[in-house]
Amino acid sequence: MANLKEIRGRIKSIKSIQKVTSAMKMVAAAKLRTSQSNMEQCRPYSKKISMLMNDLLSECGNVRFDLMEQREVSKTLYVVITSDRGMAGAFNTNILKKAQQDIDINGKDNAMVISIGKKSRDYFKSRNFDMVSEHIDFWGDLNFDHAIDIGQEIIDLFISGKVDQVKVYYNEFKNLATQVIKDIDFLPLTESDAEEDKKQVDRLYEPSKEEILKGLIPKHINVQIWQFLLESYASEQAARMVAMENATDNAGDMIKELGLQYNKARQSAITTEIIEIVSGANALSS
Repeated sequence: MANLKEIRGRIKSIKSIQKVTSAMKMVAAAKLRTSQSNMEQCRPYSKKISMLMNDLLSECGNVRFDLMEQREVSKTLYVVITSDRGMAGAFNTNILKKAQQDIDINGKDNAMVISIGKKSRDYFKSRNFDMVSEHIDFWGDLNFDHAIDIGQEIIDLFISGKVDQVKVYYNEFKNLATQVIKDIDFLPLTESDAEEDKKQVDRLYEPSKEEILKGLIPKHINVQIWQFLLESYASEQAARMVAMENATDNAGDMIKELGLQYNKARQSAITTEIIEIVSGANALSS
């Protein structure tokens, strides 16, 4: 059994860790309220612009746009969204594992990666993947300009023919305890996507539907990326909040257990000391 000094030291260090995890939980909770509000405000807009674009694509018939071009897949771009920091449970591990599984199926030599977040960057860089770019250290100042930059980069790579399809991986926020891993076939746009929510409505367009779509498709790409970033950031804060709450509770349990060990060790030390005193007194009296 550890001596009293060692147990006191362990209790002190665990209490210090407990204070840190409790503070991190409160910070994550504050960030979650803001990020969840931003995400929920963006969802209706993202859904509406997708529905509008899908309706227009379905009405354009045989007209094809650059981002709809179906090609034989020789290169796939993987856009993997993680956080910059850890201590969020399996938030980063699960999304990286899913992306790696798909890459293993299609072949590493056919993969190009845009990493969003330090965890994604570190994972793919350490495994010598073909890294197109990395986007890090922006989560604290997340804004729509980041989505525009990433969206334009994806569009340029696809239109130039450097990649033949684009897949996006992120965590979708459901609730505080649940984040769902999403893998999206992002590009090329397909007619099957366009037929969703199709409504038979007779409309007049000015300018033409084709001209509207030329301007709308890039905006749709940017808004979708923005939605993915907001979902991922809210999911990160929720995952970190839950992880830190569990860590705080576990620290409390460890402190209780060490407290019992300390009391037992203290009682044993007192008993030993009494026995020694009594034995000494008996020896002197004899």
